[in-house]
Amino acid sequence: MNSPVVELTHATIAVGKRAVLRDVSFSIQAGDFVGVLGPNGAGKTTVMRAILGLLPPTSGTIRVFGEAPKFGASTIGYLPQLRTVLPDLRVRGLDYIAISLHGERWGLPSLAAADRHAIEETLDAVGASDLARRPLSDMSGGERQRLLLAQALIGKPKLLLLDEPLISLDARHQEVVIDVVRRIARERGITVLFSAHELNQLLGAIDKVLYLGNGHAALGTVDEVVTAPVLSRLYGTEIEVLRAGGHIFVMSRGRDVERDAHQHDHDHGHDHHGHGH
Repeated sequence: MNSPVVELTHATIAVGKRAVLRDVSFSIQAGDFVGVLGPNGAGKTTVMRAILGLLPPTSGTIRVFGEAPKFGASTIGYLPQLRTVLPDLRVRGLDYIAISLHGERWGLPSLAAADRHAIEETLDAVGASDLARRPLSDMSGGERQRLLLAQALIGKPKLLLLDEPLISLDARHQEVVIDVVRRIARERGITVLFSAHELNQLLGAIDKVLYLGNGHAALGTVDEVVTAPVLSRLYGTEIEVLRAGGHIFVMSRGRDVERDAHQHDHDHGHDHHGHGH
């Protein structure tokens, strides 16, 4: 048995004074495609930041590739939530990725042939070759998301952390992003943590689900984790799980809790944009 790619052992992770995850243990194996779910505030972003080495646990341990997480490790590709990333929209796609490759903020680097090849190969893999020449301002949300995905893949990472990459995309673009990630992950043997609002978007793509809530975490197959007893503990309220027509509905007192959270968050997202500019 190879050692896990990510392993939390009795880890407590706090943001400020609030313990978002308490005494959590789970391990993710190489090549797993894991959907990360849970109510807002459950710690989906927090757990990714902890794996990146940005949030050391207040107790317990986190191991990534067998070591304590180090921020900036080239083995990890990270796509933060889109709405927190507002680059200079006049920049062309190729230049944006070139800047990220060398971390240069002033003046565009002159690309070595190997870099150019790596970038072109990655853009091609995510179906974004045509975006290289266009400024970010000319792109739809789905196109920009593909470009950011290419950026996360550029250094050939072994672990990919995608924080709600579907958040502002329509259904067709969501499918494209999920399919691209799944295909590249399989081809390159990448382990993926992919957080989302709704499980149904990811059914069929994921091997496992990491469901967070109420300070707890449950990791396993969809059938193991998405059950009334497990989710009732994570939501802290009685949950019913309904399966119909290839979909799974997580219900509380007749309301779809995943969908409600999504609706609420969407409003908040637009509000957030309004204040941000």
